[in-house]
Amino acid sequence: MLKIKEAIIVEGKYDKMKVKSLVDTPVIATNGFRVFKDKEKQNLIRQVAISRGVLILTDSDSAGFVIRNFLKGSVPCDKIKNCYIPEIKGKEKRKDTPSKEGFLGVEGVSDEIIINAVKQSGATVLNSNDNDEVKNNEITKTLFFQLGLTGTENSKLLRTELLKSLNLPVYLTTNAMIEALNCLLTADELENKLDEIKNK
Repeated sequence: MLKIKEAIIVEGKYDKMKVKSLVDTPVIATNGFRVFKDKEKQNLIRQVAISRGVLILTDSDSAGFVIRNFLKGSVPCDKIKNCYIPEIKGKEKRKDTPSKEGFLGVEGVSDEIIINAVKQSGATVLNSNDNDEVKNNEITKTLFFQLGLTGTENSKLLRTELLKSLNLPVYLTTNAMIEALNCLLTADELENKLDEIKNK
């Protein structure tokens, strides 16, 4: 599996599932055009971009380019890398008909095409030493439990306070929250942030 520094931005949940199976990095779905009105999602993408950079991987149709251009206008230019898949005619297996323009989206192209596109985008590929260092300070479900973010009466309230303090969407599930936090903080920084919240 390819490990990169940048988080990858895709359009939908099926794109996210496909990319997560190939690339070891956080993957954020815009939920299509919904990102245009979702200020919290925009803010999450902006914060992740500033923290680690983002790689935009949208479909090769006109809708994909509209989303790509929107994100380019809301994230610092030096924090964005673009990843393009080729225009390949066809339809995804789960769909009855091809897309409006008749091209395969991210979920429909081969694994090899996605891996090659990510490598050609200029993404920062991490070696095993970098990976070990990241894993040692990673935020996990176990750490969440140890810090009281899950498993206690006040866990939900504490998670909400943490999300608000970081200006992140309060609707994030626990798994999505862990993924977002790993884009922004180390485990040590999370513990310090929680101490700040508890001592208010």
